[in-house]
Amino acid sequence: MPSLPQIISRACFGLGAASLAVLAAQPAQAQAADTSFFVTSVGIGNGGNLGGLAGADNHCQTLAQAAGAGGKTWHAYLSTQEADGKPAVNARDRIGKGPWQNSKGVVIAKDVAELHGNNNLTKQTALTEKGEVNNGLGDTPNRHDVLTGSQADGTAFPAGEDRTCKNWTSSTQGAAMLGHSDRTGTPSPTMNSWNASHPSRGPEGGCSQKDLISTGGAGLLYCFAAN
Repeated sequence: MPSLPQIISRACFGLGAASLAVLAAQPAQAQAADTSFFVTSVGIGNGGNLGGLAGADNHCQTLAQAAGAGGKTWHAYLSTQEADGKPAVNARDRIGKGPWQNSKGVVIAKDVAELHGNNNLTKQTALTEKGEVNNGLGDTPNRHDVLTGSQADGTAFPAGEDRTCKNWTSSTQGAAMLGHSDRTGTPSPTMNSWNASHPSRGPEGGCSQKDLISTGGAGLLYCFAAN
C-alpha cells in the first residue's frame, strides 16, 4: 500500500500533467483563431461550378469554422469577368488589407502589394485549414493547381476568353486560370506563379472535376480572412 507522501506526490503529478495538457492545447487553439489564410483541404467537388463567388466564399467559411477560425469573414481568392451587364471583380479587392498568416502563425504577406510581389507563399507555408501541407508536384496525387481566375497582379481577365469557368458556374465548357500552391511545375515562364500559372484544360471542356484533376488539381481554393 502506498505511503501518504507517495499518494500526495502522485496526486500532484496528475494535476501537473492535466495542467500541462491544457496549456499545450491553448497555443494550438490560439493559432487556429488567428489563422487568416489557407488552401482548402478539399474542393467543392463540382469542378469550376462553385455556385459563383457566394458559393466559394461559403466553402471557405465552412472549412474555417470547422478548423476553429470561423470568427472572421472569409473570402475565396477569385476574380470574375465582365459579363451579362455585370462588372468584373478583382480577387485582390476581395481579401482585405492583410497581413495574412497560416495556421502555424507564419505570415505569408503583410499586405496586398507584397502578396502580389515578393510574398512568403511556398509549399511549406501554403497550408490547409487543418495545418497540413498540400500535395505538390512529385506527390501522389498532385493537387497544386488552385482556382483563381486571375492575372498575376490579382485582377480579372478582360471579357472574352473564359478564364473563370463562366464566373464559377460551369462544370463543363470554359477554362479557369490556375495557380501553383507549391510554386513549381513543368518548365514554363509561369510555373512558379501561385495565382496565374496556366489555364485549366481537358477533354470535358476544361471546367469539370475530372479535367481539374487531370492537370494536377482538385478544385481547391485560396481562402483569406477579409477582416
